[in-house]
Amino acid sequence: MKLATLKSDSRDGRLVVVSKDLAWCADATRIAPTLQAALDDWERCEGELRTLSDELERETIPRERFHEREALSPLPRAFQWADGSAYVNHVELVRKARGAEMPASFWTDPLMYQGGSDAFLAPRGDIPLGDTAWGCDMEGEIAVITGDAPMGCSVEEAEKAIRLVMLVNDVSLRGLIPAELGKGFGFFQSKPPSAFSPVAVTPDELGEAWDGRKLHLPLLVKYNGEPFGKAECGVDMTFDFPQLIAHLAKTRPVTAGTIVGSGTVSNKLDDGPGKPISEGGVGYSCIAEIRMIETIESGEPKTPFMNYGDTVRIEMKDKTGHSIFGAIEQEVVKA
Repeated sequence: MKLATLKSDSRDGRLVVVSKDLAWCADATRIAPTLQAALDDWERCEGELRTLSDELERETIPRERFHEREALSPLPRAFQWADGSAYVNHVELVRKARGAEMPASFWTDPLMYQGGSDAFLAPRGDIPLGDTAWGCDMEGEIAVITGDAPMGCSVEEAEKAIRLVMLVNDVSLRGLIPAELGKGFGFFQSKPPSAFSPVAVTPDELGEAWDGRKLHLPLLVKYNGEPFGKAECGVDMTFDFPQLIAHLAKTRPVTAGTIVGSGTVSNKLDDGPGKPISEGGVGYSCIAEIRMIETIESGEPKTPFMNYGDTVRIEMKDKTGHSIFGAIEQEVVKA
C-alpha cells in the first residue's frame, strides 16, 4: 500500500492512497483526514485503507491523476523526527578527515539526534538558503514512520512498530555544524527542514527488498542532473531500523507518527573509502563525504557545497526499474 499527502487548505494536507505505478490516487479522507490521523488509529484504518488501495488498483472507485509536484511530505509535520547515523562508515570518514579517532562505542551504540519536526519541505519544494557560506548539503537517507512503542521496548517489539517506509533529503548546513557541536548541545541552526519522498509505503509493498529490518536496494542520487550516488542501503548499515527505534525508546515511549532516519547511506569499497560512480564506485549520498575523501587523499576538499540553482534528485527503483516512492527533486534558492 502506498500513501501520500496532497496539498489542501489544511497545513497537514489531505490523505490519499496511491496506485502501485504512482499514476493514480484516490481520496482517503473518509477513512482518515490526514496520515497522522490514520497512524493514531492504525488498527482500524489500515484495513480500510488497504481495501481502498485494492479498489484503486481494480479501477472500481473514483480516482484522480497523482502528480508528485502536488504532494507534501507524507507527514508535513510530525510529533518527532529522530535521525540516526546507522552507516558508521560515514561517521568514520568525517572523523578521519579532521584527524579524530573513532571511539569504539560508535560501533555498538547508535548515534542519534532529535531534529526539527514542526515543518518539513515538500518533496518538490525549493531548499531556501540564507547564505552559501553556511555550506548547504543534501543527505540521502531512508526513514521509517512508527506506530506506538513502549519505553524500553525490545528490538523485536520495535520491529513490529514500523508502519511505513520513505526516503529523506536531510538538508544540512555544514558550515554551521562545527560551532554548534563545539557548544556541546548538538544540532539546531545547522539542521533546517528536511524533505521526504512524495509517497510512503507499507513494508510489504517492498517485497523481498525489505527483510523487516533493512531495505536492500540502491539509493539513487543525482546532483545537477548527473549521477552522484547509488549506495546499497542494505550494505554497511551497522544499526538496523528496529535497533534505532529501540535505542530511541530506551528512556521514553515512542508515539505514533514518529519518524526515524537512517542517516546518510554510505558504502565502503574494498574495505576503504568509496569512489565516485565515474571511477567504478557507488558514489555518495552527500557532498560532505566526497569532500572528506578528497581531504584524506590530497589534504583539502575540492568539491564545493551547494550553491543557488543547484539541484538534487533522490529516488529508489525496484528491480524492474519503476520508481517506488516517487522522487525528491529540489533546487537551492535564495531565502
